[in-house]
Amino acid sequence: MVYTFKSFTAQLCLATILIFSLLFQSCSEPADKFFDTAVLNTNMINDFATPRLAKHISDNTIEFADIPSSKTKGDEAVNDVKNKILYLEKSLKDIKGLSDSDKLRKAIKEESVALYVFVIPVYQKEYMAYAKLCDAKASKEEREQLAKSIEQKYYADFELKFSALLTKGKAFAEQHNIPVNWN
Repeated sequence: MVYTFKSFTAQLCLATILIFSLLFQSCSEPADKFFDTAVLNTNMINDFATPRLAKHISDNTIEFADIPSSKTKGDEAVNDVKNKILYLEKSLKDIKGLSDSDKLRKAIKEESVALYVFVIPVYQKEYMAYAKLCDAKASKEEREQLAKSIEQKYYADFELKFSALLTKGKAFAEQHNIPVNWN
């Protein structure tokens, strides 16, 4: 077979395009991994600024007189919040490392980063203060007042950010045939 310069150039050009497209695709994680990291992981913060989260933190300090193993050391709630902060910071780092190879991925990544950037400081400050009250066995009224303050100050903005992310996440899951139970 005799190749002319024109056909050789066309084949070389086609090969180059294929190589670059494969490289570009290999830089982008699979859709399900992207979804798990950017959207599904937010289930760890879906109770943010709600009475459920305050109760969960407070429950770390419960002792039962007839169960000696339930005796607390006095730092359980603080340790729970510290661990949550570490997890959230790792999740944020993972999200920032995701590719944003198309418009929807970019939008989801931005929404997810914004959500974590919004909640982490609240965990570090307000929820840490709440946990310290719980560990110190502060009055129920004092704890409830702080918990309600957190809810009133942050819940509405959180819900807007969370809903926006889930809306885009649902579109992404549908587009990539990722089976998700949204309940």
